[in-house]
Amino acid sequence: MPEIILPEVEMNIYSPKSPAEATLVENYVCTAESSPNIIRHLTFDVSGTGLEGKFKVGQSIGVLPPGADEKGKAHKLRLYSVSSPEKGEGGKKHLVSTTVKRANEEVDGTFYLGVCSNYLCNLKLGDKLKVTGPSGRRYLLPVNKEEFNYVFFATGTGIAPFRGMIMELFEAGITNEVALVFGCPYRTDLIYPKFLNEMEEKHENFHYIKMISREDRRDDGSKYYVQTAIEDRPDILDPILSKENTLIYICGMKGMESGIYHNLAKRGHMGYLRLKGQPESDDPNQWSWEEVKKMLKPSERTFEEVY
Repeated sequence: MPEIILPEVEMNIYSPKSPAEATLVENYVCTAESSPNIIRHLTFDVSGTGLEGKFKVGQSIGVLPPGADEKGKAHKLRLYSVSSPEKGEGGKKHLVSTTVKRANEEVDGTFYLGVCSNYLCNLKLGDKLKVTGPSGRRYLLPVNKEEFNYVFFATGTGIAPFRGMIMELFEAGITNEVALVFGCPYRTDLIYPKFLNEMEEKHENFHYIKMISREDRRDDGSKYYVQTAIEDRPDILDPILSKENTLIYICGMKGMESGIYHNLAKRGHMGYLRLKGQPESDDPNQWSWEEVKKMLKPSERTFEEVY
């Protein structure tokens, strides 16, 4: 197993008390088709600020939405994963991209509006906004990235860092294996599908696994989720996960990681996990959901960013 050497990063060059000003230069829908879950790709121009060339792929950019909440307090900073590679969107170090979902949804009778996400989605080209960052120290590709294989697990806008990571890995000429497992409710919700399909066609060592939860059914009638890919696509994932120089990255909704960890354990891929405590059974198939959530934690080979 090669040593995992993470890059040195600059943190919080700009803070909420002293933000930088950026200009919006791109804002477009990045799903496969028009989807009720409107997800957009946004690019900010940070020219003339200390943020030029300072974001590593996997870090986040902060956005300060204007206005105040119902208590009269200024809206708080929101963080968004950078979806552009280290050299910048389109190879331009002054351009930083992210992936944003418009948030208008009802949960248990309460209607939620995503203050910052909707603000960003409504921006027009040329509009100015206040940004901070960079944020994030560990969720990064190693300096020696060509020495590893990668399995990325994403749901929704959790795909953002993987877009940049995939670009960076293949621009560096990686010959090891890279797999992306992406989960969404409907095929219309696939994000960056043109880019990812083209990458799979172009590179034999890139594998794009789509898990569509509300359209297809597994043989037992259950739904396809990112975690079930470990059981459903062993032809692709087992050979990669069995290698000692493979790293796992997880990004998306909180809770997804437990299912991934349990299925890794059931397939015998314990190198990505550490046990906190002793399960009642030695057989991972017998572990209760409570045991899984309490005991299975990521090892140094697993990078987790859930929200």
